[in-house]
Amino acid sequence: MGMYTDELYFKPRLQVISPDQIEQLHMATLDVLERTGIKLTHPNALELLSGAGARVEGNRVRIPSWMVEQAIRTAPKRIVLGKRTGERTVTLERDKSWFGPSLDCIDYMDPATQQRSRFESRHVEVTAALCDALPGFDWCMTIGMADDVPADTADRIVARNTLQFCEKPLVFCCKDTHSVADIYEMALLLCGGKDNFDKAPCIVHYSEPISPLVYYDPAVDKILYCAQKNIPLINFPAPQACGTAPATFAGTIAQAGAESLSGLVMHQLTNPGAPFIYGAFTTIMDMKTSIFSYGAIELSLMTAAMAQMAQHYQLPFFGTAGATDAKFCDAQAGAEAAFQCLSAAAVGSGLVHDCSSWMDHGSLVSPEFMVLVNDVVMSVKHYMEGIPVTKETLALDIIDKVGPGGHYLQEKHTMDHFRKIKYSDLFERQIMEKWQNSGAKKMEQRLQELTLEKMKHRPAPLPRAVITELDRMQAAWK
Repeated sequence: MGMYTDELYFKPRLQVISPDQIEQLHMATLDVLERTGIKLTHPNALELLSGAGARVEGNRVRIPSWMVEQAIRTAPKRIVLGKRTGERTVTLERDKSWFGPSLDCIDYMDPATQQRSRFESRHVEVTAALCDALPGFDWCMTIGMADDVPADTADRIVARNTLQFCEKPLVFCCKDTHSVADIYEMALLLCGGKDNFDKAPCIVHYSEPISPLVYYDPAVDKILYCAQKNIPLINFPAPQACGTAPATFAGTIAQAGAESLSGLVMHQLTNPGAPFIYGAFTTIMDMKTSIFSYGAIELSLMTAAMAQMAQHYQLPFFGTAGATDAKFCDAQAGAEAAFQCLSAAAVGSGLVHDCSSWMDHGSLVSPEFMVLVNDVVMSVKHYMEGIPVTKETLALDIIDKVGPGGHYLQEKHTMDHFRKIKYSDLFERQIMEKWQNSGAKKMEQRLQELTLEKMKHRPAPLPRAVITELDRMQAAWK
C-alpha cells in the first residue's frame, strides 16, 4: 500500500484565454499606450512622465513599451494586508482569491421592513459589522454615499464608521488627497503607527481613471500621494463594452489594461516598489436598457481574462464578483452572484470586490444579499479546496473492513471526517414532511431571519481613548 502514501492536492482551475492570447493582449495594451496614449492635465505628472521618457504633446501622453515593462518589473509581486489589530490576514499573490463586499451605494434595503431608502451613515455601522460577522468575507470595502452628512466629509465619515465597526482590512474610495491623508491618519492610529502599518497595511485606496483613457487631476494626486506613503493603491478603470470601450471583448480588455498600467507607470516613477494592484471593472453597456451591467456574463468572462493578465504580469489583482442587476434577493440575484463567485475563485481573482452588496446595477445595498452571497462564497471556498488524495482519504482499509452491503455510520473514520462537509445555515435539505413540521419556512423567510440574527454582531469595541481621538479628527475635517 506504499504507493498511496504521497499527499496529492490539486486546485480547481479556470482559464478563459490561452498563453498566445495573453501575449497578443499584452502587445495590444502596449500599442494603445504607445500609439494612442492617455489624456492627462496634471502638471507634476506631465513633468514626471516627460522626464522619464514618455512623449508629451500638450495633454496627450504616449508611453513607450519599455517604460510600461519597467514599471511592471519594479512593482511588488506580493502584498500582505492586515486587520486593524495588526494580524496579517490577506496575502495577494499569484492566483489566490480573497472576497469582500462593497458596503454602501445610493440606496439601502432594510431587511426587517423590506423598504428601500437612501443610504445613510448609520447604515455603515450595520453593514460594516455584518461584514465583520460573516466568515466568507476576508476584507471590507466602502465607497461613501452617505446621504445624511455633508458631502465634503461624507467619504471620511463612512471610512471612519467602517474602520470602527469592522476589524478586517478596508478598501476605501474618497474624493481627494486631503481625504486620503485623513483616512491614512485614522489607519495609523488604529494599527499603532507607521511601522506597524507598513508591515501589514489595514487600508487600501481605490482610484479610477475615466474610460476611455483619461485621468482627472484629483485621481492623479491620489496615485502620487499613495505611492509616496506606501499606501496600497488599486488603479481600476470601468470600461463598458459598446459605451466607453470597444464592443469587442478583446478590445475592451486591451483598453482596460492600458488604463490600469498607465497609472502603474506614474506610481512606480514616483516610488519604485510601492504597492500597486492592477485591474479593471470590465463589463458591458446593455444596449436594450443602456445600463452598466453588474450581472452580465461578459463581466465574469472579461474579469477572468484580466485576472490571467495580472498573473502574467505577476501583479496583485482587483477582481469583481457577487453582484447582480436584480432588485431583490430572488433567483436572478442568486444565480448571477453564484456564477460570478465561482468563476472568480477558479481563475484566481485576487481581491474580489462587490461580493454581496451591490444590487440593481450598483445602486442598492442589501444586508440580506450580503448573507446570501456569504453562503455562496463559503461554498465556493470549500469547492476550491479540491479533493485531497492521501492514504487516509482514499480509505481503502475502511472500504475493505465494511465490505459489500455494509455501512460507514459507526466507523471512527466517519467521525473523523464528516465535519469537513459544508453545512449551511441558510439552504435546507429536509424531506417535505419535516420541513412542513418545522414551520414550512421558504428561502426568503429563512434569509430574513438569519440576516437579522447576524446583524446583532458587533466587533470588539475600540478603546475609549481611540474613539475620543477619532472624534477629534472628525471634528477637524473640512
